[in-house]
Amino acid sequence: MARISGVDLPKSKKVYYGLQYIFGIGANTAGEILEKAKIDPEKKVLSLTEDEVAAIRSVIQADYKVEGALRSEVQMNIKRLMDIGAYRGLRHRRGLPVRGQRTRTNSRTRKGKRKTVAGKKKVAAKK
Repeated sequence: MARISGVDLPKSKKVYYGLQYIFGIGANTAGEILEKAKIDPEKKVLSLTEDEVAAIRSVIQADYKVEGALRSEVQMNIKRLMDIGAYRGLRHRRGLPVRGQRTRTNSRTRKGKRKTVAGKKKVAAKK
């Protein structure tokens, strides 16, 4: 079993896709890591040798920030924005979309379940 950066990679998938299960590694980064470690991206995780897993581990440790370190850095960046009172920090604090999306409709992921306001009526169009 290949365990890299505290994540068990799925055995049945190709290494290229398996690496993407690690937080902070996407498609491009996975390709770069495999290129540096000189491993075929088409190879299955199950068929990796211990040396190949060690090579992947060493490349990730040397060049990339992943999992816990990356998560804490992201949290620190958000905390910094909130502390200095930046607009983005205020949006984070209020649980609203940060990147300029509309909030009149949509944005349910950030705002949560709808809270209906009692007694509010729609305004009819004037003639």
